[in-house]
Amino acid sequence: MEQTLTLACKLQPTAEQSLKIEGLLKAFADACNFANGAVKPAITSKTTIQNMVYQELRSRFGLSANQAVRVCARVGANRKTAKIKGEPVKAFKPTSADYDARIFAFREKDWSVSLTLLDGREHIKLDVGNYQRGKLKGRKPTSAQLCKHRDGSFYIHIQLTDEAPEPSEPTKVIGVDFGRREIAKTSTGKGWDGSQLNAVRDKFSRVRASVQKRASQGTRSSRRSCRKLLKRLSGKEQRFQSWVNHSISAAIVREAKKLNAAVAIEDLAGIRERTNQQPRNKTERRRSNNWAFFQLRNFLEYKCIREGLKLVVVNPRYTSQTCHCCLHIGLRTEKRFTCGHCGWHGDADLNGSLVISLLGESVTLARSSGFLACQVA
Repeated sequence: MEQTLTLACKLQPTAEQSLKIEGLLKAFADACNFANGAVKPAITSKTTIQNMVYQELRSRFGLSANQAVRVCARVGANRKTAKIKGEPVKAFKPTSADYDARIFAFREKDWSVSLTLLDGREHIKLDVGNYQRGKLKGRKPTSAQLCKHRDGSFYIHIQLTDEAPEPSEPTKVIGVDFGRREIAKTSTGKGWDGSQLNAVRDKFSRVRASVQKRASQGTRSSRRSCRKLLKRLSGKEQRFQSWVNHSISAAIVREAKKLNAAVAIEDLAGIRERTNQQPRNKTERRRSNNWAFFQLRNFLEYKCIREGLKLVVVNPRYTSQTCHCCLHIGLRTEKRFTCGHCGWHGDADLNGSLVISLLGESVTLARSSGFLACQVA
């Protein structure tokens, strides 16, 4: 099984190179929009799209052969995704362009990349940290994506593909309960409190509200400054959230590897739609909609694959209301759980993670599961 890791590396183009990159991104987006409009919407095959518009893409937008091929592949992939979601393909914006081995090369000797732009090949310096240097050292990546981030900086997202190890046979399962008060709680008793994250989010929310109020009342120059400030604040909040989720997922995977255990989590898809139907105040609605549980799940998934660990996704129904000792429905009040059948009481998140662990054992471990036996009884 192959696993692809994407490294975001900042570019240091000259002023002239920046203009050329802007031109390439605009031509790539315009070519995507043209191909999407010229080919019937039902066609999703990149080969069919290429046969129909390849020559015109090259002559009209000045793209190289491989850039035109990448345009057709981008349109085909976006159409397939839109078809699955039941939505139309959105207009392409000049923010990214795909590269393959023929039009992209990484040079370790001077830490630069060679990219084919509209007017030929350009060598552009990289501004990378120790993490990126360690991952790229001795590697010859064959695919990348040229991107323009919201702050106006240019990045090259380099894809590294490795053969992932075969998952080992676990001897136990660690259940992980996701939440907002406690971001994650494992069945081994480890937890990560969400109060700091909520405090940071609340602080950014107050600052954004203040800046937006100033932007609506200030001069044209102050409004422009406020918009720039809002972009910076958004990026800082997202980076802090990503750092928190990376730290939590890495700690869970380290413990699972140490114990030779699989990791079981809940499938929380659609939880926002369900919770937003309930009557809540504005603050609770904002906190719920900013809950980055899907990002945490993604981080856990790729880290488990990289370390050769199994990840099990279980149905979340009744996991927070079931007692892990007797499997009867109990009473959950805020952070406390009480079972009226066997008398167990304690931390509600710990109880939920233990129930998730039992569900994971029932489908992961080779031996028969006591959980299924209790259910049948």
